[in-house]
Amino acid sequence: MKMGEDGAARNHLHNNQVFDLSIDVLPQGGTKCYDDDGRLKRSGTVWTASAHIITAVIGSGVLSLAWATAQLGWIAGPIVMILFSFVTYYTSTLLAACYRSGDPVNGKRNYTYMDAVRSNLGGFKVKICGWVQYLNLFGVAIGYTIASSISMMAIKRSNCFHASGGKNPCHMNSNPYMIAFGIVEIIFSQIPDFDRLWWLSIVAAVMSFTYSTIGLGLGIAKVAETGKIRGSLTGISVGTVTQTQKIWRSFQALGDIAFAYSYSLILIEIQDTLKAPPSESKTMKKATLISVGVTTLFYMLCGCMGYAAFGDLSPGNLLTGFGFYNPFWLLDIANAAIVIHLVGAYQVYCQPLFAFIEKSATERFPDSEFITKDIKIPIPGFRPYNLNLFRLVWRTIFVIITTLISMLLPFFNDIVGLLGALGFWPLTVYFPVEMYISQKKIPKWSTRWVCLQILSIACLFITIAAAAGSIAGVVLDLKSFKPFATVY
Repeated sequence: MKMGEDGAARNHLHNNQVFDLSIDVLPQGGTKCYDDDGRLKRSGTVWTASAHIITAVIGSGVLSLAWATAQLGWIAGPIVMILFSFVTYYTSTLLAACYRSGDPVNGKRNYTYMDAVRSNLGGFKVKICGWVQYLNLFGVAIGYTIASSISMMAIKRSNCFHASGGKNPCHMNSNPYMIAFGIVEIIFSQIPDFDRLWWLSIVAAVMSFTYSTIGLGLGIAKVAETGKIRGSLTGISVGTVTQTQKIWRSFQALGDIAFAYSYSLILIEIQDTLKAPPSESKTMKKATLISVGVTTLFYMLCGCMGYAAFGDLSPGNLLTGFGFYNPFWLLDIANAAIVIHLVGAYQVYCQPLFAFIEKSATERFPDSEFITKDIKIPIPGFRPYNLNLFRLVWRTIFVIITTLISMLLPFFNDIVGLLGALGFWPLTVYFPVEMYISQKKIPKWSTRWVCLQILSIACLFITIAAAAGSIAGVVLDLKSFKPFATVY
């Protein structure tokens, strides 16, 4: 899967299984330079894995949580968030146990989510998993392009508001900002694989804490300034919206919260960067606990303080919906942090898709130099960069396509809800549960089997409700929509 530096050497080793017996063999079946599968030694730790997860999880989803809490109210909002965090953590530990087939220490490695499904379930389910996973990753790339353009425009608008004293409505077109984001992603998408991405993930994780903290701080300041906590126990009141809208919006809020937690679709790929011993599943369970714990704390604080500050009027995106106008320089810092974070998050989500297409192309056309040949480009003071022409062309086309679709469909909240809904049940719940049952040979109709199936069916109902709510929102947006001419 990793077709980056030293690719030819690794492939030769991997395909021919030729091992130099003079290399010291380590207890877990690897060597000092190579792991037990003949690939270069993995170097990931619990902290790099946590950084990857936090980068993937505390994404733009955090900013729609005040709106989601406003739809559900003070009782259901926090309960739903805690419920989703528990489900995500539990199913992630089930999925982490499926990284190796058979023995958890020396069993055969599954490099991708699809490999794990193939090893444990096989058959038609592998194809379904592949389609759902890669379409979801594609959708996330579109969602992040839209979110970054909204934050870039928010910087421009807050400065324009400040300069005009709030008299100018400061409307602007989102297209130039999406194109700018696309150009940056074309450059970063040339990073060969996940292992080389750790530094971008750490920068992105720091940025996500920065803007989440600013959003939280502004919410607290707003509550302190007005001296009252807004909102109600049951959420947005009928009257502000109709009864039907209330139901659809509540369903959409479920989708938004599901999207805010979803990272299972890249969990196996992150786990494949971890060094052993200790066993990868142990390290991954620790990283999952740390990152889901940190994320839930942030989500509860940001969602609840945003709702406390704005009540029924909580904007769909806390830092760009102009719930806040001042201090404008602080809003600019927060929105710049969002954009930097989304640059990294886009890469974390797209790397598994890039790797899948490149691996498939290499297997189908092993003799094509365009696909397999790396051109070494010397960089003064660094190791030479391996330029692969196929990687350059295909990844560039991919970024261009996601940018064009983003310019066509720039309604952020509903797209986020729909993505969360479509990816949540199959990837976060159904496949991990089914693989775990298969791997641990849990007997049918035993207490554990029944409990796992109840969890899966309950999450399916949540997914259907959330998808229905988001589709209703998209239909509403399409009524007033003009392609490539969206002005905020």
